[in-house]
Amino acid sequence: SMPATASKKKTAKKKSAKGKYKSKPLLSNTRKPVDLSVAEWQSELRRQIAERSSFKITNIGDGLVYSDYNVHNSGTKNTYKVALRSRDNSLNYCSCYDFKTNQLGTCKHIEAVLLHINKKPALRKALSLPYETSYSSMYMEYRGERKIMFRIGTDDTNEYAQLLKPYLNKDNSLNEKGNNDVDKILQKAFEINTSFRCYEDALAHIIQGRESKQRREFLEPYSKTKKLPEIKSLNVKPFPYQTEGILFCATAGRSILADDMGLGKTIQAIGVVQLMHEYMQVQKVLIICPTSLKYQWQSEIEKFTNGSSVKVIEGNYLNRQQLYKEEGHLYKIASYHMAVNDLELINNYQPDLIILDEAQRIKNWQTKVSQSIKKLQSKYALVLTGTPLENKIQELYSLVQFVNPLLLGSLYNFISQHEQVDETGKVIGYKNLHEIKQRLQHILLRRTKKQVLQQLPARIDKNLFVEITQEQKALHSEYGDVVNKLVTRWRKVGFLKEEDRQKLMIFLNMMRMVCNSTYILDQETNHQTKLDELFSILEQVLQTGDEKIVIFSQWERFTRLIGRELDRLKIGYANLNGQIPSHKRKDLFDRFNNDDNCRIFLSTDAGGVGLNLQAGSYLFNMDLPWNPAVLEQRIARIYRHGQKKNVNIINFVAQHTIEHSMLGKLKFKTALSEGILDNGESNIFIGDSKFNVFMKSVEELVADDNAIATVSSTDASVDETMERPVEKEKEANTTTFANDDDIKTTPTAKPIEIPFVESQTSNLINTTSSFIAQLTHVLSDATATENLVKSLTRKDEATGQTFFQVPVENESVIKNAFTLLAGLFKGIGVK
Repeated sequence: SMPATASKKKTAKKKSAKGKYKSKPLLSNTRKPVDLSVAEWQSELRRQIAERSSFKITNIGDGLVYSDYNVHNSGTKNTYKVALRSRDNSLNYCSCYDFKTNQLGTCKHIEAVLLHINKKPALRKALSLPYETSYSSMYMEYRGERKIMFRIGTDDTNEYAQLLKPYLNKDNSLNEKGNNDVDKILQKAFEINTSFRCYEDALAHIIQGRESKQRREFLEPYSKTKKLPEIKSLNVKPFPYQTEGILFCATAGRSILADDMGLGKTIQAIGVVQLMHEYMQVQKVLIICPTSLKYQWQSEIEKFTNGSSVKVIEGNYLNRQQLYKEEGHLYKIASYHMAVNDLELINNYQPDLIILDEAQRIKNWQTKVSQSIKKLQSKYALVLTGTPLENKIQELYSLVQFVNPLLLGSLYNFISQHEQVDETGKVIGYKNLHEIKQRLQHILLRRTKKQVLQQLPARIDKNLFVEITQEQKALHSEYGDVVNKLVTRWRKVGFLKEEDRQKLMIFLNMMRMVCNSTYILDQETNHQTKLDELFSILEQVLQTGDEKIVIFSQWERFTRLIGRELDRLKIGYANLNGQIPSHKRKDLFDRFNNDDNCRIFLSTDAGGVGLNLQAGSYLFNMDLPWNPAVLEQRIARIYRHGQKKNVNIINFVAQHTIEHSMLGKLKFKTALSEGILDNGESNIFIGDSKFNVFMKSVEELVADDNAIATVSSTDASVDETMERPVEKEKEANTTTFANDDDIKTTPTAKPIEIPFVESQTSNLINTTSSFIAQLTHVLSDATATENLVKSLTRKDEATGQTFFQVPVENESVIKNAFTLLAGLFKGIGVK
């Protein structure tokens, strides 16, 4: 093995011809010396690394020096194969990634082998002789632009020269005719001599090119007509620009779809999968996305395809191992975090197509996530990102590395061709960017909203499903237990006391609050995921155009959290809530509509009516109100007559919670659409008939095990130990209640237990309580009271007198009532 040598003065020691060592200054790996070309500088850096590293080098071939070697790095535990065929690196090869991309013809492993040989005089002398081989071969040239090369050996030289003459350029590279007839060439080459060698990487390159040609020939007629071939498993009709995107990505095989946010990259990706599944034998697709989007993808696939099977990868390592092995699923979905830990499992799974969603996760090529994801292997790949280039061109380079690691050449060469630096090495600009666009035109597709504006619908609604934290789940489950017990009681008795009705609505709303953040209920904590997901999306929207955004939440405390983060990021915004006086609201409105630096309007439902926010084209609902009318009031702030932009509505929905169940099962039923929960305290006194309709909706909600924990106990009583988390502010010891703005409170009342007795007395109590509740509700409304008076009175037109009248079933009802009263009066001594 070759030991590393290092100097305290940062010098490398090189042995002279006389056998003595002389100091050699170490080169900077960031600044090129003026007396060296870029290629010379980079080659010397690799030689320098080899001198200072420790490799174990083993000759595994038959040659003395021109042979095959294993080079083992004890630090990384990696072993690479080096084929040494020349002294000047014109014919050498290494299996490492750097060799295939740097376009130098060398790497640190090749340099290490050369250093190892040069230390021994006998080997050094053998290295000075030219390399000759008896066999002929076809191989891949990695110096400069990749190309297929032929080398003719000493055996059957004339026969090979005659065979290859029509198919080679002057430099012995394969010409276009040779590419078309490569099968015939290889067949005849092996017939001439069975020792002929065709190297694996060269053959893979030819096969890849052939398959690419076949895809182009198949899809080109559809691309010209801008129509998809029949895809039986796709049950949605894409917009024309989406059809173009599907055809582009399917033709490329490995590509980047970089459309603006809101143009439907997900549906295009699903379209690509279904097309390639039906026409190109794609059977296994792995989607890698942020954790919060796993179930969003599952929902979209189930919505837009006809029965394509989806499996979300989750659980511990052994469980994930089994899920990767499970057959019968076209789609499997994993998070970036899991993919990094499951590299071996994924490569053993051998996906045909890998989709990277929100691919900015791999923009920084130095991160562990980026480096790990690029080790994944698949025939096809699709990268989805709305921001392929944000701050520097290295980000774009990193994305392209996953799709085609050899397309842009080496990073150092790419940077030197396109970065402009001053004398200190600071980047001051970029150059020749049109060349990048030209090189990427077959693998990268990007459309902005302005380009496809005429094809877009006026309004696009999307539900974004977000997973919640374990802390949120625990609280959500506790509150759900209380709701479940109250529903069980109502199911048995058919009635709930006013105190229990109040408690029911309180805990339903606490379930909703905790879906956003525990901070809304307890300002000492902030367990949440919606905020993180919101700012991930905001980053894309704010960077890809000049669109303005309206953000709604029912809870002022949650808008407070959003505002703090906007302040930290120094993003201009206007903030409206119930505490803002009416006369100041116009200033907020004017600032949002007219100030280019004010990109965001943050509001509670206090801003749901009366304001014109047409400057906004995005609306984020951080939570969905029970009342769809309130939701439409929010949307109407930007989606209204005179709006010249297309509007994107994104609803954040907590996965497997009351929000999710409400969206999927209740579909905003009539009782909810009447605003039972949104109108606040007065609705505690709603009449039994309307309340029963509402309770049936809640009962249906409770039936969803994913939303509310199932209660196995037969006890119908409410667990009185379930109390609200202790508040740290002045409203401690009070109970949270639904409201359009900040949380209003009402004193907590301890419910009075009424035993369930099947008797006339119990029925009388229930009926009387119901009557009082309904009467109170009617008398609280002036119009309803007036209608009640009119229905119970009659005016005699002849005399002008007014009479009080109550409808009864028949005369016997009155007779029995008076008989009962007479007995009652007699019993108490009334004469």
